[in-house]
Amino acid sequence: MMKQIPPGPRGVWIAALTPMRADRSPDGQAFARHCRWLLDNGADGLAVLGTTGEANSFSVVERHLLLDALAEGGIPGHTLLPGVGCCAIPDTVELTKKALAVGSAGVVMLPPFYYKSVSDDGLFAAYSEVIERVGDSRLKVYFYHFPAMSNVPIGHDLIARLLKAYPATIAGIKDSSGDLVNMLAMCERFPGFGVFAGSEQFLLPVLRAGGAGCISASANVTIASCAAVFKAWQTPGADALQEGLTTQRLIIQARPLVPALKRITSERTGEAGWLNLRPPLAPLLDAEARKLFADLDKTGFVLPKAA
Repeated sequence: MMKQIPPGPRGVWIAALTPMRADRSPDGQAFARHCRWLLDNGADGLAVLGTTGEANSFSVVERHLLLDALAEGGIPGHTLLPGVGCCAIPDTVELTKKALAVGSAGVVMLPPFYYKSVSDDGLFAAYSEVIERVGDSRLKVYFYHFPAMSNVPIGHDLIARLLKAYPATIAGIKDSSGDLVNMLAMCERFPGFGVFAGSEQFLLPVLRAGGAGCISASANVTIASCAAVFKAWQTPGADALQEGLTTQRLIIQARPLVPALKRITSERTGEAGWLNLRPPLAPLLDAEARKLFADLDKTGFVLPKAA
């Protein structure tokens, strides 16, 4: 029997790309346009200022300005799950307060990720410190489990401890480990906990296990197919839709992910500015891009229309 999706944010949320100007400063107006386009084309929400959005290459001030740009651009706060996790607890607190100020549905929070091999006691203290310093009953925290990038995993026992201590605040997790077994185990152990797969290739099985959906980078360009899977997830045709979606995701992620997505978005919009990345990321080479588009063409992938 298929389980019910938990309350709160659900469906297909996009780990949104951040457009930049030629001087590599973030372009707030273009950012708001891109986010509006995603919402208009099937996204249930936007996980802005995360890994895909190059947020860890931005200052706290720049992140504030981008959240202001979304608010000024008419992006509803309830469609946002901003990334706020920093190495320094005061920075995380400041960004979390800003996210609440623009009405965000919650925040996606990396653990402090510079020190490795830290204990669950240390991570519990870090998350607890942020929650207590923010001191806002509106706060909903979604953990960001991305051990390949942070090298600081979020284990199930830590989740259980924080859920017990802050049941009204701890809301879910973005699991970017690529480990479906881990995602399904969390759905089983923590009913009502909002488990989001970090890739749309796991969207259907996570939904069927009672998870919330996905928060995906490549959904910046596969949003129509993602939305189709979510709409059909309780029907027999969902498996075929998921298979095609997974094929496209695997083709894209075989390249450096953010440069590949920005190259595709540049093709979609006709705007060369989408090729700008902040170092150390670098644009996709032309030969790599040609191979990427050739591989996608074989799947019937169609570039979404520009706004």
